[in-house]
Amino acid sequence: MSVYRAVQVSGSRSFAAVQREAEEPGPGFVRLRVEACGVCHSDVLAVEGLRADPSVPVVPGHEIVGVIEAVGEQAGSWQVGDRVGVGFLAGHCGECDSCRRGDFVYCQNQQQTGTTVDGGYAESVIAKATGLVRIPEGLSSHEAAPLLCAGLTTFMGLRAIDAAPGALVAVQGIGGLGHLALQYADKLGYRVAAIARGAAKAELAYSFGADHYIDSSAQDPGVALQELGGAAAVIATASSGASMSPLIPGLALRGRLVVLGASDDPISVQTSDLIFGGRSIVGSLTGTPSDNEDNLRFCLAQGIRPMTELMPLAEAAKAYEHMMSGQARFRVVLDAAV
Repeated sequence: MSVYRAVQVSGSRSFAAVQREAEEPGPGFVRLRVEACGVCHSDVLAVEGLRADPSVPVVPGHEIVGVIEAVGEQAGSWQVGDRVGVGFLAGHCGECDSCRRGDFVYCQNQQQTGTTVDGGYAESVIAKATGLVRIPEGLSSHEAAPLLCAGLTTFMGLRAIDAAPGALVAVQGIGGLGHLALQYADKLGYRVAAIARGAAKAELAYSFGADHYIDSSAQDPGVALQELGGAAAVIATASSGASMSPLIPGLALRGRLVVLGASDDPISVQTSDLIFGGRSIVGSLTGTPSDNEDNLRFCLAQGIRPMTELMPLAEAAKAYEHMMSGQARFRVVLDAAV
């Protein structure tokens, strides 16, 4: 295509539907025809103007699945027609100190898709070859899109906990991240406790693989976890530091609180809870493209799928508002063909 549709944003929540001229990819880059793009909470960085210069328009979206339609020089083995994904990290440089040590997630020169470079609320996007993820046959583009960020984030958080099969692992927050974390934890062989406010999500939690449900509005979740034997790990997905604080006393010896949900308020912890029991609190960001390919293969083999609501690209602003309302069940995906 010579001209494509995009939904860009400037300032704070100032969306605009535009037409742009398609560009040829430069060295190390490809151009994708976008098929689907997930709407993620991290899109707030672009949409709410939380970036260096919010007056400069940017196209949000970093859960992108599309088909390569043009390949620049020095782009490796990628070919026109390959179905690929792009996540939050836009591709490592391969030259900084982190990259030289093999820590590509923390590349010091890496762009953020949909925040510092244009993302997937569009029919076309230029993507760096080092950030591309192969999409396996058997996963539709609409299913794969949320797995590239929400899925990968929870998958990598669970891979980091080093707990034995059958250990108790809790998932706090049954939303866009949490409903996937429950499925991963179940398929990884853990005994799974779901933690959420109220009883409304209990049935859903059990359907996603939970063995236990803890209503944090009715009982102290830390006490409830200890009554179950203590959690080897808690995967904290809710965007609230205050809601994470009571979970720490529920950890087993050497248990780990893995923080995935970004929040403005702090986590409070008693030093004794950490010292007497070797407990720890860690953050987990995302993974590399090869980690993401492992993630997608695992999802395909184990039947892990996001619960999605599909909306047309033209309604990107409405889709974002729906996601932010907390009423989406559970991931909103834009269809770039509509």
